[in-house]
Amino acid sequence: MRLIVAAIMMMTSAAALAAPIAYPATRTGPEVEARHGISVPDPYRWLEADVRTDAGVAQWVEVQNGVTMAYLAGLPKRDTIRTRLTELYNYERFGLPRVKGGVQFFSRNSGLQNQSVLYVQAPGQEPRVLIDPNPWAKDGATALAEWQPSADGKLLVYAVQDGGTDWRTLKLRDVATGADLPDVIEWVKSSAISWKKDGSGFYYSRFPEQSGPKYLGVSLNQKLYFHKLGTPQSADTLIFETPEHPKRGHYGQVTDDGRWLVITTSEGTDSRFEVRVVDLATGGAPRALVTGLEFDWSLAGSAGDTLYFRTNKGAPKGRVVAMNARTGAISALVPEAAATITGASLVGKRLVVETLEDAKSVVRLHELDGKPVGVVPLPGIGTAGGFESSDDGKTWFAFSSFATPGSIWRYDAATNKAEVVRQAKVAFNPADYAVSQIFYTSKDGTRVPMFVAHRKDLDLSKPHPALLYAYGGFDISQTPGFSVSRLVWMEMGGIFALANIRGGGEYGAAWHDGGRLLNKQNVFDDFIAAGEALVARGLTSKGQLAIQGGSNGGLLVGAVTNQRPDLFAAALPAVGVMDMLRYANWTAGRYWVDDYGDVTKPEFFRYNLGFSPYHNVKSGKDYPAILVTTADTDDRVVPGHSFKYAAALQAAQIGDKPHLIRIETRAGHGSGKPTDKIIAEAADLWAFAGYWTGLTK
Repeated sequence: MRLIVAAIMMMTSAAALAAPIAYPATRTGPEVEARHGISVPDPYRWLEADVRTDAGVAQWVEVQNGVTMAYLAGLPKRDTIRTRLTELYNYERFGLPRVKGGVQFFSRNSGLQNQSVLYVQAPGQEPRVLIDPNPWAKDGATALAEWQPSADGKLLVYAVQDGGTDWRTLKLRDVATGADLPDVIEWVKSSAISWKKDGSGFYYSRFPEQSGPKYLGVSLNQKLYFHKLGTPQSADTLIFETPEHPKRGHYGQVTDDGRWLVITTSEGTDSRFEVRVVDLATGGAPRALVTGLEFDWSLAGSAGDTLYFRTNKGAPKGRVVAMNARTGAISALVPEAAATITGASLVGKRLVVETLEDAKSVVRLHELDGKPVGVVPLPGIGTAGGFESSDDGKTWFAFSSFATPGSIWRYDAATNKAEVVRQAKVAFNPADYAVSQIFYTSKDGTRVPMFVAHRKDLDLSKPHPALLYAYGGFDISQTPGFSVSRLVWMEMGGIFALANIRGGGEYGAAWHDGGRLLNKQNVFDDFIAAGEALVARGLTSKGQLAIQGGSNGGLLVGAVTNQRPDLFAAALPAVGVMDMLRYANWTAGRYWVDDYGDVTKPEFFRYNLGFSPYHNVKSGKDYPAILVTTADTDDRVVPGHSFKYAAALQAAQIGDKPHLIRIETRAGHGSGKPTDKIIAEAADLWAFAGYWTGLTK
């Protein structure tokens, strides 16, 4: 097998690009997905097996990667792009600090480190390294994930993420000595970590130990526990569970004053929560404040017996309320308005309320009775985030935009003043780039916003290669943010566009609802209309337009490529949900019924069959060049989705443009990916899309 791959890799660059690709033959099977009186062929079901343990799938991956890498190696400017990405990625960057017990904790990457390093800084002292994950693995693929210091800043819980998996191992470290305690917590996924105020232990959520395949099995029966320091995990105290509802998950938050444990329960990906509390001064069983899994209840802070929440109950775009933790009585504070409320926090004796106005951050300050104070000063049009609650009236936030690298700001709610404390310095001139926002009309008349960014010196009287990106799901808003890889695309002369299509949360619940369940086609229509708008405005042409999306966005790219292959020159679907009939069979898939619908019900099975990328590849049409990307340890959207989709593409008669798959090893859905792998993948994507849009020819 390795000899075959080596032979493929020896093809000359010219031959690799000019000749039609001889795709490896992928065997087929007789399996069908039969439900509701419908039988749907599923010939590549065998590719759903775990690549780490199934020899047949592993061999398929090796051969596919061989073909793909041989093709990519022949693309012009690939090495030049990678060199420039490496130059630009080599800049110092920081994470948002957390201060506990007067001690500051923050992450820092010196530039090309594969993993960011966690630093600690006591008052009057220089920062020192507390955790450096870079030596943990030779390939740099073991990452420091979540971390949380105790209230006095003396201890730290931290999570280890290996090879991109969503599973975590929790460990404890003594901040003063840098030594680990013997405590180790396993089987943790999608968990908050919250210390008890006295530092005796912390609350976390875990799943039962699995006997089956760890990276494919459906996650059920998450439970909330308390871990007491110095004891084995087997002795941890069970705080809350719902065995009668195994699909429900639970996480706990201790309020800043240490008074209340707030337990939030959910079932899917929608922000529909139940809320329970435990009075930590008196103990006792969790007591329900909100039941029914109907609305968003996101904790913003507390003061005595008062809990502050952001909620969409009675307010599709959000509002802020106060709730009595003993009686459940609710008082309205910040009403719903035109802007979508995306977050709130109690900073000192004021409320900081984060909002989106046409997908741009606007942050407002209110008194505790809801009275408006003013607008938090931001450095420009972009995205601000952070604003963790605090009792001293000060907090931190991060800010960035398409041509503005990330910065860290210290904010004082008492004076409503912000001061930049750390500014990333990237080797380019932001003044050389222009960012605008346009609006276009979708198929059903809906007005949709789209950001457009490019070099200022670009001659817009003629079309240029363009990269169009969107997500369109799960109430997740897409906002302006800095990306080295997108900067390189623009630096080469390309246009970057971000469409704020339905399914996201940019305009509240109605925008989300308009792009999910039986409205999912609206998402695809919005994205297609975005591409048509770029062409109609003369910014690009059909032969110059590339599209990109990841996860739910990978589904988006796969679906619109099937529906309008004529509109795009290149497509880059990443870690996509490509089999819309079987998505709920693995890992986190069962959560997604909130957006995708339950295919055990006939209406959703039939509807999803109509747009599922894997099932709708249409022979007889010329498709754009397609480079599918996934990773072997993606246990959120398992790689079998992309494997099956790529096999279907290669088997169909859809033209001579390449239809390839790039499969990363020791990587997952995205988080924890080493810097060198990020750079290598981005270089391959831009070389591929650049060639087929004419940017790098």
